[in-house]
Order: sequence, then structure tokens, then C-alpha cells
Amino acid sequence: MRRSLKLFVLGSITAALLALYLRGPTFNAESLKGSRVLVTGASTGIGEQVAYHLAKAGAQIVITARRGNVLEQVVKKCMTMGAQKAVYIPADMSEASDPEKVVRFAVEQLGGLDYLVLNHIGPSPFAMWDGDVEHTRWLMQVNFLSYLQMAWKAIPTLEQSKGSIIVVSSVLGKMCTPFVGPYTATKFALNGFFGTMQHELAMKKSNVTVSICILGLIDTDSAMEKVRGYTNMTAYPASEAAWQIITAGVTRQPEIFYPWYAYYSGLFKDWFPFFRDMVIRGFYHYEP
Repeated sequence: MRRSLKLFVLGSITAALLALYLRGPTFNAESLKGSRVLVTGASTGIGEQVAYHLAKAGAQIVITARRGNVLEQVVKKCMTMGAQKAVYIPADMSEASDPEKVVRFAVEQLGGLDYLVLNHIGPSPFAMWDGDVEHTRWLMQVNFLSYLQMAWKAIPTLEQSKGSIIVVSSVLGKMCTPFVGPYTATKFALNGFFGTMQHELAMKKSNVTVSICILGLIDTDSAMEKVRGYTNMTAYPASEAAWQIITAGVTRQPEIFYPWYAYYSGLFKDWFPFFRDMVIRGFYHYEP
């Protein structure tokens, strides 16, 4: 009886702590009012939703992506939703000069930066790798190297504001699945590099923090189009993912996971590798 009671108490405490962890920290959205934010990949999907959340909170926003005509519409909507300021700059992150140009533009427009949200990705086929090294090299520039360029360029102004770099990554940067070889390589690179940057900024006693956001399958149009017919995995809402990303930066968390399974996927991936791989392959359909 006494043993059962101890186990019950221990289980209750564990469950309470787990619930607290999964709920995560909260903050008052009013704290975002007037904040200066640069959001990349903001013409559609998660980046667009990040911009709308910031606009509702009264932030000042610079958004960027490749298509200026689409960015213009997002900016107009941000202004109607309550943004103090919203401007855009078209950019191609595969061009070596564009990442730094975008940061310079944002600092000039906003007078500094409080948050840098790195979210953009280049298109990549959802298919078995066909040996196209050039595409992988191009994707590394877009999905990885341009993030480094923008972060390094932004750090001096973020130091002045005690700001945050928010890196949107993926559970595919923690574990491998079929059909996404080049994309997975870029996300592993992001997690590794910015994880190292977290240590180095802390050791230098920098005012800047880095938040890495590990996302699972999100219901953006581009993601749904790619995986259709390949998997029956549940996709989670882009608007909620965007809010989790903002929360991570504002509360200065080093790492967040969304949805819930992203955390446990990383936690258990090395425990039972044979069964892990069976489960992963079971989520996908492939006919040779």
C-alpha cells in the first residue's frame, strides 16, 4: 500500500511537470507593440502567419521573400491588422549579396532590430535523391548559408536592443526520413551551427539569444502539395506554429518543439533504431 502511494505521488508529480513543460512559457502580446522585426520567407505559409501575429500585436515589420507582388499584399493586410509599420523587400537568398542587403534595409527602415526571424526555404522535390549535387549545393546556400549571413549582419544591432535570432528548423534536422535528403542536410546544418552559436554568444556574455524552432509537418500549401500521396501523417496549423515561433523568441528559449511529437521524436530516436526505422518507413508509401 505504501509503495503504491509513493508510485502514485511520483507519477502525479511527473505528470504535472510534463504538463507544465508542454504548456511552455507565456508572455503578454502587448510586449510586442512597437518591436522591430525582420521576417524572411513571409509571402506565404508560416512566415506570412508570423507577420500577421506580429501585426495584430502592433509591431513594426519588414518582410522579405522572392515575389514582390505577393509581399505587397501581405504588407497591406498587416497594416489593416494593426501593424505600426510594415514594409517589404523582394530578395533571392540564393544570391550571395541579397541576405546582407535585406538586413541592411530592415535596419534602415526600422532604426534597428529586436527580432530576426529566419524562416525562408528554397523549393526541393519530395522524392528519392537522384544524384543532383548542384541542387543540393544551391539549397545549402538558400536554407543554410544565407541564414548565417543574415545572423552575422544582424548581431551588432541586436546587441544594442538585447534582441533575439529565431531560427525556424525542422524535426528533419534531428532525424532522417525518406524523400528529403537535400532538405534534411540543410536542417541538420542549421541545428548544428546555431546550437554552436548559442554557446559562443553565451560565453561572450552577448545580449543576443538564439532560439531554434523544431517543427513537424505543418499544413502550409507547399508542404501539403509535396507530401500528398506519400504519407498520411497529420499536419498541424501554420498559425499555431507561427505563434510558437514568436513565443520562443520573446521568451528567449534556446529550443522549442511543435507539435508535441517533434520533441519525443528527437528524444527517442536513438533508443531503438531498428524499430524507429520501421516506424518511419511505415508512414510513407513508395512503389519501386
